[in-house]
Amino acid sequence: MWRTVLLYGLGLAVAAVALEQLKFRYAASDISTDLYVSLLALGFTALGLWVGHKLTARKPAAPFARNRAAVASLGLTPRECQVLDLLASGRTNDELAKTLGVSPNTVKTHLASLFAKLEVDRRIKAIEKARFLSLIE
Repeated sequence: MWRTVLLYGLGLAVAAVALEQLKFRYAASDISTDLYVSLLALGFTALGLWVGHKLTARKPAAPFARNRAAVASLGLTPRECQVLDLLASGRTNDELAKTLGVSPNTVKTHLASLFAKLEVDRRIKAIEKARFLSLIE
């Protein structure tokens, strides 16, 4: 970030020196004020867009990798991990049951087991803790 700021400052300094060397004061009298202001505004707009792009450019996020150590230490089964993934999508017990192809009572059993292993008492707390432990995205 500092490198970009320094380059921006250096660019402004070079432009100022170049304008002085060309005796811009004399050239400005030959050019209409509207054209001068328009060119100056266009230059600063382009420079601002370039600096903004450089300062806000982000690297693409790495693909999610489940924390295997946390899964092993909590003793989560693959099915419980699957239920946890679906739970984070905000689905109801009936929707979870349909997606998994099991009864709603089986989903309740899986959720009770997950809550006990994660030491939580609500869905939201389970999702928060699972995200904190990198069990889900």
